[in-house]
Amino acid sequence: MDFIKTPIKGMRDCLPGDMKLRQSVIDMIRETYTRYGFTEIETPAMEHIENLTNKQGGENEKLIFRILKRGQSLEEALAEGKNELADSGLRYDLTVPLARYYANNVSSLPMPFKSLQIGSVWRADNPQKGRFRQFTQCDIDIIGENSILAEIELIAATSDMLTRIFSRIGISGFTVHVSDRNILRAMAAYAGFSEEDFSTVFIILDKFDKIGLDGVENELKKNGYPEDAVRKYVDIFKTPAKDTARETCGFMLGSFLDEKYADGLDTIISCVRGMVAEGVNVVFDPTLVRGMSYYTGTIFECTIDDYHFAIAGGGRYDKMIGKYSGVDVSACGFSIGFERIITILSDHMDPNAPASKDGVAYLIHQDTPAETVLRVFREAQEKRREGKTVTVQGMRKNLKRQIDDLALGGYGSVVRVYKDYSGS
Repeated sequence: MDFIKTPIKGMRDCLPGDMKLRQSVIDMIRETYTRYGFTEIETPAMEHIENLTNKQGGENEKLIFRILKRGQSLEEALAEGKNELADSGLRYDLTVPLARYYANNVSSLPMPFKSLQIGSVWRADNPQKGRFRQFTQCDIDIIGENSILAEIELIAATSDMLTRIFSRIGISGFTVHVSDRNILRAMAAYAGFSEEDFSTVFIILDKFDKIGLDGVENELKKNGYPEDAVRKYVDIFKTPAKDTARETCGFMLGSFLDEKYADGLDTIISCVRGMVAEGVNVVFDPTLVRGMSYYTGTIFECTIDDYHFAIAGGGRYDKMIGKYSGVDVSACGFSIGFERIITILSDHMDPNAPASKDGVAYLIHQDTPAETVLRVFREAQEKRREGKTVTVQGMRKNLKRQIDDLALGGYGSVVRVYKDYSGS
């Protein structure tokens, strides 16, 4: 059997230049979120299949990489003709694992609990630019804060982090879209859809940025919904959104929408606008849906000009924790599209360009005596204690290529060591 050198479709190898960029972004994410009081945790890559298929993950539940039962358990399942041969799966996001983590460790955690997770997730998706089957997610969540303070903190922290990251490539602006699932439900009810239709209606509306309003109207009609309801629903989005949720949704207040949701959203937007950097737009977007069915209230998403995908998204999911712990606990989170951010940065910068040139490289000729080699290693250790990056290598025949490679790696100082070397 031939050895296959290429990665599995939708997954990739990361070269040293790629890892340098990725690590620098992760360091910036950690540093920014730590300033806002978030504490880093870690959850397993694998989750119980029951947790992953509890109808909280929306379309992502169709993309689970299932892991077969093993040994006798698998043999028994096959013999009994059971449909479910998996007992676990690779996590498709970090939110479901966080809910289980909190339910399992609640007695050891503070209230409210502000968590930061960075890790790989897996989805059996159709790979494309900025979308992989294995990719890194970075999530911040606040559990146990039931006021809009959580939303304000999450959006402000993420906006701060994105501003810092994109400033390195000269991008100073992006847009934060904010809405509320309660407003989505009110709009659907106002148009005349029944509550059992809401989920399908929202799935269709979620395609708005790809198929446009005409496409949304056509899909609603294809699903057999009454033309009056479809027309009334589409007309809502033909009128441009006003600056505030209350102005935009005034026609629904009272009969279909509790005004506290519109006012709460306006307070969030107003506060965040006063905290973000110049060039960051924070807007009420009534077309925002977010695909996960576990969202219960405020939802938000970040986009950047010239890229047709979200770079971050999240919202409030007050019911999920209770499904695992038996006690309802408020929760709100923001997930950063790490791979998409890397895609944008890579489009604007050379991933192989060294971040600095303060590294030191010792190149030792093969005829160098052992006592001289020992002296070189001692010098290298001393420089490392001083905080410098140091590598010791054998001198290659193609010395020019070796020095060029070192320069790309950030080694601005190259020390050539021969048998008469007396120290640098």
